[in-house]
Amino acid sequence: MKLFPGSITDVLGIKVGHDQDLNALTGCSVVLCESGAIAGVDQRGGAPGTRETDLLRPMHLVEKVHAVMLAGGSAFGLDAATGVMRYLEERKIGFDVRVAHVPIVPAAILFDLEVGDSTVRPDAAMGYRACQNAASPMVSQGNVGAGTGAAVGKMFGVKRAMKGGIGTASLDLGGGVVIGALIAVNAYGDILDFATNRLIAGMLDQNGALADTMATMKTFMGRKVLQFSSRHNTVIGVVATNAKLNKEQINKVAQTAHNGLAKTIRPAHTMFDGDTIFALSTNQRRTDVNIVAAFAPEVVARAILNAILAAEPAGGLPTARSLGFID
Repeated sequence: MKLFPGSITDVLGIKVGHDQDLNALTGCSVVLCESGAIAGVDQRGGAPGTRETDLLRPMHLVEKVHAVMLAGGSAFGLDAATGVMRYLEERKIGFDVRVAHVPIVPAAILFDLEVGDSTVRPDAAMGYRACQNAASPMVSQGNVGAGTGAAVGKMFGVKRAMKGGIGTASLDLGGGVVIGALIAVNAYGDILDFATNRLIAGMLDQNGALADTMATMKTFMGRKVLQFSSRHNTVIGVVATNAKLNKEQINKVAQTAHNGLAKTIRPAHTMFDGDTIFALSTNQRRTDVNIVAAFAPEVVARAILNAILAAEPAGGLPTARSLGFID
């Protein structure tokens, strides 16, 4: 099984930087749009951790953002966005309020404290370094950035989970229009290869085989476990396009992008997840919003599978490749 091609940086004006602590198994990823991008957000999980999301909704003054931060560390990880703001302010990038430039940096976090060292979390210094690391057009995948401590299949906790990660992909929509995604996969549910309708990662049974979270939820034991099930999950990400879209339209793209989670994660959007997707428009190419919205789930699904394909064993967690679930 091969990685899907492309990267969110195929959208002109988008940069990505990661920083991580490979010993503590946590990190953050920044999506920079220094010239500003019209932004939206859609949050569907029941346990979100976010910053600056209200301003992205229609009927609010600010339209453009200058970066989006994705981080581990649970709510502590929101501090990484402070480093992104400092990086941008030093370069006079931000909303001009005459006396200062205020960078607009929405953020979302995932829970990775059970993997690695829970006392180490992404902070402002890590967020700043992630911006410095955004110089390369290549985007690393797997155990980097916000995906460093990510895991999947956590109904019975991390002891029976598998390693998740962060992935990216892009699609050419024709007419010079491109859409890309960057997704950190830290799901309560299992991961499905949508091409074969086969589970490739997730909760393991006591014999080390895939247990199937959806099937387990219907059992007597599953119903009992749900009362105490892991609240320590969340899939977060960014979809970006060079299509010319207004604020209402880019929010629609963020909304449909969540269908990519439903396509590849079983179950998705549980009360134990804080699933959040941001959407960005660099406003360069004219096209119909329905085209972009239709392909947003596809590029998200590809990025999710890339995260699993690129993941490496860490923190005692195996991967789909290490267990032979994919070749």
